[in-house]
Amino acid sequence: MKHALYYKSQKIATNTLVHILLITVSITCLYPLLWMIVSSLKTQDMIFKDISLIPHQFHFENYILAWKEGGFGRNFFNSIVYTLSVVCGIVIISSMAAYAFSRLKFAGSKFLFIMFMAAMMIPIPGSFVALYVLLNKLHLRNTPIGYILCMINVGLSTSIFLLKTFFDKMPKELEDAARIDGCSKIGIWRHVALPLAKPVLAVVVVFNALSVWNEYILALIIFDSRQFMPLQVALQTFQGEFVTNYPLLMAGLTITALPIIIVYLLMQKYIVKGVTQGAVVG
Repeated sequence: MKHALYYKSQKIATNTLVHILLITVSITCLYPLLWMIVSSLKTQDMIFKDISLIPHQFHFENYILAWKEGGFGRNFFNSIVYTLSVVCGIVIISSMAAYAFSRLKFAGSKFLFIMFMAAMMIPIPGSFVALYVLLNKLHLRNTPIGYILCMINVGLSTSIFLLKTFFDKMPKELEDAARIDGCSKIGIWRHVALPLAKPVLAVVVVFNALSVWNEYILALIIFDSRQFMPLQVALQTFQGEFVTNYPLLMAGLTITALPIIIVYLLMQKYIVKGVTQGAVVG
């Protein structure tokens, strides 16, 4: 009896410490986001003088000013188009390629897969010069399609790796049953492989959406015209040579962060499954 009580109390103490640690880490991660939102509701003077997390006055007009002065309308639309186009392209191409690498045996398949994996080791800035020259020769620089194709290329390697790992452990009996029902290889990919891969696809969607939505440097290299710039570039409006308008900048950052937070919350259930059980077919 004493041993049972001892182990029970020890388990409670361990769980308490783990929860305290997790809560501390969560607060550390959420505090910058909370500070950004609070600062977006202050004036320039209040940001430096008032360090409290609850402002004495809430200046919601900062969001309206940030939207108008930053010209967020066009850039916000651009970012949505780029993100949707890139994510859809990556999901379709990477899932088909991963299924082919996993199930189809053809000459050079291992070499091609190794090449894709090797591309993961190259940082994005390391390919800027090559991309710039290539887009110039193809007359795709300063065009939305050129930017979209570059971002699809950036996200393919990791996405193919994640999906191939999942397809490798997918039971072949499911495919045999689909063939008996008259499904072609494309039909099996569409009606069997993709529905089972929802958790991994959610990870692919969120990670690539985050990457495209937050991209900044590549857009500056590819685009000359402001009308094609994504939302992140519009934030430069509030940063002058000598003075930065912090309330409007924080309001702009909040507007920028909101869509990707919504995407994450909507797909959170699938993301947890994809990260913890991505290689298990349920």
